[in-house]
Amino acid sequence: MSEGTSRGAREGTSEDTRADSRFFGQPWALAHIFGVEMWERFSFYGMQGILLIYMYYTVADGGLGIDERVATGIVGAYGGTVYLCTILGAWLADRVLGSERVLFFSAIVIMCGHLALALLPSVWGLGVGLVLVAVGSGGLKANATAVVGTLYRRGDPRRDAGFSIFYLGINLGAFLGPLITGLLQTSVGFHWGFGAAAVGMAIGLVQYSFGRRALPAAARAVADPLPRNRYAVMAGIAVAGIVVAAALVLLGIIRADNLAGVVIIVILAAAIAYFIVIIASRHITADERSRVIGFIPLFIVNVGFWSLYQQQFTVLTIYSDKRLNRELFGWEMPVSWVNSINPIFIIILSGVFAAIWTKLAARQPSAPVKFALGAIIMGGAFLLFLPWANGAANSTPLLAIVGILLVFTVAELFISPPGLSVTTKLAPERFHTQMVALYFLSVALGTSLAGWLAGFYNPDDEVPYFTVLGLIAAALGVALWLAAKPVLALMRGVR
Repeated sequence: MSEGTSRGAREGTSEDTRADSRFFGQPWALAHIFGVEMWERFSFYGMQGILLIYMYYTVADGGLGIDERVATGIVGAYGGTVYLCTILGAWLADRVLGSERVLFFSAIVIMCGHLALALLPSVWGLGVGLVLVAVGSGGLKANATAVVGTLYRRGDPRRDAGFSIFYLGINLGAFLGPLITGLLQTSVGFHWGFGAAAVGMAIGLVQYSFGRRALPAAARAVADPLPRNRYAVMAGIAVAGIVVAAALVLLGIIRADNLAGVVIIVILAAAIAYFIVIIASRHITADERSRVIGFIPLFIVNVGFWSLYQQQFTVLTIYSDKRLNRELFGWEMPVSWVNSINPIFIIILSGVFAAIWTKLAARQPSAPVKFALGAIIMGGAFLLFLPWANGAANSTPLLAIVGILLVFTVAELFISPPGLSVTTKLAPERFHTQMVALYFLSVALGTSLAGWLAGFYNPDDEVPYFTVLGLIAAALGVALWLAAKPVLALMRGVR
């Protein structure tokens, strides 16, 4: 691929696409990525809404009867593995297939994973299903974001607003998924809920199949093609990795009760290795190297943020099951419906935030300041649990959780859409999709930590848990705010 072609693939698309504004002021191609991501999030969050209780509910109640602490660790490890698999998806995109093709094939794998959860019995269905969904979601995540990035040239002021609209699609699916799967779980059983997740992904796949041709050629570009004579070597490495992982499981070295810790170590090692590889590369310029170094503080704060935020699927699920008053006019709403509260606020507020960033344009806060505010607000959200700490069973009013999740949402909108956007702006030309994967590694590490930290949650003594984690997150945010100017200097013109 010529240098000009590569630059076009990384920085943007054709002039027609750049000038297109048919989708709420954004390129029309954004609508196709919006759609497939919405249905993927429907299936992902629909399944995740009932996953933890499926594991720790008794067999008599339709669950698997797994120990609660082990179950939270599995959920955290699974969530971390989803984001860890973005490395595989990014590598395949940059070296073999291009982002658009990896996105399409990943959607198929996700659908197969949900079918396994719906149709295969016991822990076998759980294992096969979670592995397939993790691999597929990892491939789709980094590449959907990267494809959105190809719709804009560098400096396009619509970029942050476009990512906020993309994020709206994510949360529309995240809102609907737990409602449908939770209702099916309480009325006809867990496997029907998992089946609904499979149907949702199938709808997204069909929709995307009709619209994928409208995406720009840049979305299918392979940034750094792998030489044909290295295909066999890479395939051998992949098979060896699978064999080693299987052996570790069979030998009992990797177990359900230590899975979260293993995943945390693997993700941390992968992140460090990734930073070293990119920074040490001879194929990036001095400015690009400085920008990657400037990304490190954002990475660290993002880990802290997601280690609290992702406890919606661990601690908050247990809290909602046992401590929350879910009575609505004499009817008890499903546990998973609590997971739809945050997406409601995202849907309402994402457009507001997009409008604010567009209105402010160059006057909007820089990425380090946005990250700092997100971490500080997230820490405050955990401190808001304290008035109801150590209460009796079903004593926390639903309105209190609604208010706390509103604060979760504000924190998320300061850090997540801008995080996706700034990552694509800081990415070196030859590591575009892999830089997005590096961003998702921070989310992976935070998600795995959320599952591990949940093992320390004690409903009988909640004050230390919420206080310590809330203050740590706030301190991380304050530290980044104080360091905003030197971080911006490293980012070399990117805000």
